[in-house]
Amino acid sequence: MKTIFLLLSLLAAGQAMADQSVNGYFRSNGAYVQPHQRTSPNSTLFDNYSSQGNYNPYTGKAGTVNPYK
Repeated sequence: MKTIFLLLSLLAAGQAMADQSVNGYFRSNGAYVQPHQRTSPNSTLFDNYSSQGNYNPYTGKAGTVNPYK
């Protein structure tokens, strides 16, 4: 029973931190933004793919944005 509870807890936590797919769209200036993956929206800048210390697992690029600014 404890094993099932632990497994369900881990699955729920994984879904809470799941990535989101973003469909392609056109900006107001006519530029097209290709479909991509992003982290789920929240109130912190420290867990975004573009933040320093993180990397994007889809592109392999390291983050460059300073989250303290």
